Amino acid sequence: QVQLVESGGGLVQPGGSLRLSCAAPGFTLDGYAIGWFRQAPGLEREGVSCIGSSDGSTYYADSVKGRFTISRDNAKNTVYLQMNSLIPEDTAVYYCAATPKAYSTIQYDYKYWGQGTQVTVSS
Repeated sequence: QVQLVESGGGLVQPGGSLRLSCAAPGFTLDGYAIGWFRQAPGLEREGVSCIGSSDGSTYYADSVKGRFTISRDNAKNTVYLQMNSLIPEDTAVYYCAATPKAYSTIQYDYKYWGQGTQVTVSS
């Protein structure tokens, strides 16, 4: 059973930053596209960002473009989501997921998921 593990969430003031990490103990993320998704209370889960498996192509939702940066370190088997200039609307549970596709923005394509990490932006 493949289980991704997110970390780095927490409480931050508006304008602050957090860096989320996605690790996969016992499973190699190399060769998989990795996506970050989030779900706020009462809302559907939405795609935030993804990074391709080979050429490092990236995607960002319009709501986070220019503020979030996704990256991957295959040597550390970890994918990161650097979140800057956080706003209250970024408050959600953030999930990372892996797909064997080279690149995808479609949630249905993602096969392996983590349990999520809470991000709360509040003063």
